[in-house]
Amino acid sequence: MNNEIERLIAKHYPNAKKGEEITDTYLSFLRDEYQSDLSKMLFATSLCSDDINVSTNFRKVLTRPFTLGGMGGLPYAGLTGMIAFAHHVPDGGDAFIFYGPHIGITDEGELGKMRRPGQKHLTNSCGALMLALERIKRIEDVYIPVNMEIDYQQTLLERSVMPFKQRILEAEQPEKEITEVTYNNINYRVHELVKICKTEFNCERVFLLGGVIINTSPEFSDYVDVRTFEVLDLKNIEQQDLISILQSDAFKNL
Repeated sequence: MNNEIERLIAKHYPNAKKGEEITDTYLSFLRDEYQSDLSKMLFATSLCSDDINVSTNFRKVLTRPFTLGGMGGLPYAGLTGMIAFAHHVPDGGDAFIFYGPHIGITDEGELGKMRRPGQKHLTNSCGALMLALERIKRIEDVYIPVNMEIDYQQTLLERSVMPFKQRILEAEQPEKEITEVTYNNINYRVHELVKICKTEFNCERVFLLGGVIINTSPEFSDYVDVRTFEVLDLKNIEQQDLISILQSDAFKNL
C-alpha cells in the first residue's frame, strides 16, 4: 500500500519527499554547508493551525518554534510577529522559517480530503481552504467575504483567494489550485515581511523553506513538495534579493 500512496502522490506532486526526509536533508545541509549551529537556530512556521501538520515540521530537531501562521498558513502574526521572532534569535544563531499550505489525499487518490488519526470517516484538508472553495463555488449568489471579528482569519484567507476565483474554478483540480494560490500568497507575504524586518534580526542569516504539505492516512508518512529554499545574508544589507539554495551546486550534488 505504501507504494500505491507514493504513486498517487507522485501523480500530483512528482517532486514530493517524505517529511522526515525533508527534515534530515535540509537541516543536515545547513549544518554541513553553512556550519549552522542547530542548537542556536530559532525556528518559525507559517503553517495552518490544523493539528495534522505537527508531524511534518522540524520540531523533532529544532526547539521552541515561533508560530507566524494561522488558518490556511497565512502569516497572520504580521509585522509585529516577524519583528518579535527576529529579536528572539539566540546570539550567534540563525533564523529558519518553514511555511506553506497543506492538502489531504485519500487512499484512493482524492485531493482535499483525508482520513485522520482515530477517525474512520474522511474530512477536509485543508479544512479552511476547502471551506473557502465551497463558498466561492456558489452559483445562486456572488459570495463576498465580509469581515467578521469572531472568524477574521477565515475571512482574510477567503479574501486572499478571491482575486483568483476564475483560475481556481476553471482548474482541472480546484482543490489543488486553491492550494497553489495559497502557497503563492504565503510565499509572497513571508518574503515581504522578512525583507521589511531584515534590520531587526539578531543574526546574520535567515533561511526560508517553502512548500506544500501533503497529508496522508495515519499509517503513512506525510510528504512535502518543496518550492523554495533560500538564504538572506543580513551582513550584506544592500542586497535586496534572497539567494536560492536550491540552485547552488552544493545542493544539486547532494
